[in-house]
Amino acid sequence: MKLKPVSPGTALRLTDADARVADAPDDDELKKRTEDQVGRIADLQRMFYADGRFALLVVLQGRDASGKDGTIRKVFTGVNPQGVQVTSFKVPTEEELRHDFLWRIHQRVPARGMLGIFNRSHYEDVVVTRVKELVPKATWKSRFTQINDFEKGLSTNGVRILKFFLHISRDEQKERLQKRLTNEEKNWKFNPGDLGERDKWPAYTAAYRDAIRRCSTRWAPWYIVPADDKKVRNYLIARMVADTLTSLELRWPKADPDLVAKGLE
Repeated sequence: MKLKPVSPGTALRLTDADARVADAPDDDELKKRTEDQVGRIADLQRMFYADGRFALLVVLQGRDASGKDGTIRKVFTGVNPQGVQVTSFKVPTEEELRHDFLWRIHQRVPARGMLGIFNRSHYEDVVVTRVKELVPKATWKSRFTQINDFEKGLSTNGVRILKFFLHISRDEQKERLQKRLTNEEKNWKFNPGDLGERDKWPAYTAAYRDAIRRCSTRWAPWYIVPADDKKVRNYLIARMVADTLTSLELRWPKADPDLVAKGLE
């Protein structure tokens, strides 16, 4: 029950079977484990914010209804909102289209001390644009190198990057989209265009497969998250975020000794 980074250039299947974890703990155990990890994140984020040497960027990608919103709500429920920035990338605006594809992304990269979460990201520009043929093949292929260089630059400047692909099966997506039609609390999330996207399932699989294997690097690894079971998904991501924060060897800033000695007058 721990995610492993995708090795660069590795062959990926992304089959329906890969969207599930065999022999996962029961729901009660998963809930307890996730609560423990969420607590770790909350505690570590306080020190992370005070330390101020690093930024953490969490990228969430996945098909429609894969659980990006739910992951943000469940995994980061304990953090201080003051230290978190969530960005949801929609269809580019006219102004954004007049710049290079990374222009709008760079503006939302978290500052040091901040935890940034991308709900979709620059990877839309090598997935959606490819499947819908919005740009020539030569254009989206060249973007793999640009993305790797961009992310390496961020890493060199103190931004730790975690990229999660929330992988769901076709049947699970169908069930979740159906709930958006029948559950009044989820009606607002239903988009008729999502049904048309299901017809392009193989094309999206190929696009995600290429993006992940070409852009999983030492400085910005990709993790495939089996996401058919929401509780499994939440635990795996929460643990990876908490472990990453721990690995930074965070420290509380030291007070000026002269001020401490002087005390309050």
